[in-house]
Amino acid sequence: MKLDVTDRKILKLLQQDGRLSNAEIAEQVALSPSPCLRRLRRLEQEGIIEGYQTQLNRQKIDLGMTVFVQIKMHDHHAASVKNFEQAIHGMDAVITASTVSGSADYLLEVVASDLEDYDRVVSKLQELKMVREIESNFALRRVKTAAPLPLKRLSD
Repeated sequence: MKLDVTDRKILKLLQQDGRLSNAEIAEQVALSPSPCLRRLRRLEQEGIIEGYQTQLNRQKIDLGMTVFVQIKMHDHHAASVKNFEQAIHGMDAVITASTVSGSADYLLEVVASDLEDYDRVVSKLQELKMVREIESNFALRRVKTAAPLPLKRLSD
């Protein structure tokens, strides 16, 4: 789908504040509310807008520990991959997971309240027969988080 300047403005505004009303967005992109709503619906239907989320303060909800976990698998058979991915989908503490190139097969972002809480996550990962190695990298300080996607790269 091709995005024009107005679409990119709408997406930029929503990335900055997902709670904006249609009327507020319309005003800021110089549209009337009806055409703005049609654009929003089209962006949703095309899958460009996948959903709306609220960002929570991890410290205030007792999830101040972030650990980046590298997983190396014993093998890459389809059944092993499927079972591993199903298992991590069932772990609430794993908030992102990606297959990666390099020395690891997966990179997970895990949140925990403390080391004991994180140890429970590692124990679950260790129980998975397809996991060969787990390497934990503890985040010391968050420098940049939840940055908006760079829409300027999308052409008209």
